[in-house]
Amino acid sequence: MSIFSNQAKLTYDGFATHSNFVTGEIVSVLSASKTAVCTSYRFGDRITYIIRITNSGTTVLSDISLSDNLGAYCFSGETLVPLDYVEGSLLYYIDGILQPTPVAAAGPPLVVDGLCIPAGSSALLIYETFVNAFAPAGPGGSITNTATAFSNSLSAPLEATETVTAAGSASLIISKSLCPASVTENGRLTYTFVIQNIGTSEATAEDAAAITDTFDPALSGVSVTYNGIDWSAPENFTYDEASGLFSTLPGQITVPAATFVQDPVTGKHVMTPGVATVQVSGIVQ
Repeated sequence: MSIFSNQAKLTYDGFATHSNFVTGEIVSVLSASKTAVCTSYRFGDRITYIIRITNSGTTVLSDISLSDNLGAYCFSGETLVPLDYVEGSLLYYIDGILQPTPVAAAGPPLVVDGLCIPAGSSALLIYETFVNAFAPAGPGGSITNTATAFSNSLSAPLEATETVTAAGSASLIISKSLCPASVTENGRLTYTFVIQNIGTSEATAEDAAAITDTFDPALSGVSVTYNGIDWSAPENFTYDEASGLFSTLPGQITVPAATFVQDPVTGKHVMTPGVATVQVSGIVQ
């Protein structure tokens, strides 16, 4: 959409006079919007984007190309790209009907060529991106990427922008190991649970994190530590020697937030998860 204005000049008998200015507007028949299916992200997530391009005119618009900068931003004089296009993920619809997949170059930038939109129709382009190590994943982080449509039929390129933000909550992962792997009858066995927080917020008591496990074979004479500190039952955990059922009380486990540091040279973000450890030791029955 653009505004134009002009004025006429009349000359006669050595004189000149000017008309009033007239102003008009050129309205684009093409409009575009861009939407992320999820509005937040973490390291390693996939983000699905939907781009809608609508032709409200009376003639077909062909040879449209679309470019997506995949969130490119400047850092120390360099251009970093926090998203990778997932090869083969592109879907192309016209008025809800799936079309042959157009040519897509992963880039960056991602470029899709050969789009054709009939009069009075809408096109949808749906594709996935992968959040890589250049994505600002710490508190306040965000990715803003812009899709731009080009065509000889357009008076100017058409842009659509979407912003997603780094997830601001705890995100916990648990792993379990045992030692020793081979234990004698009536020998002592230790299970170690490592809880990692890859989120930007601490997992607090209000998050009610808890571990439940049924040991088979069951253990007797159980002792439990949390981050190296002795726990007691039933204040911190419960254990049934008959069934082998072990449970920590909700909220007893808290895990610090992950930390994120951007390398000043490469621009990559390095994540260090917050960690909490629970160890359960007992005699194999």
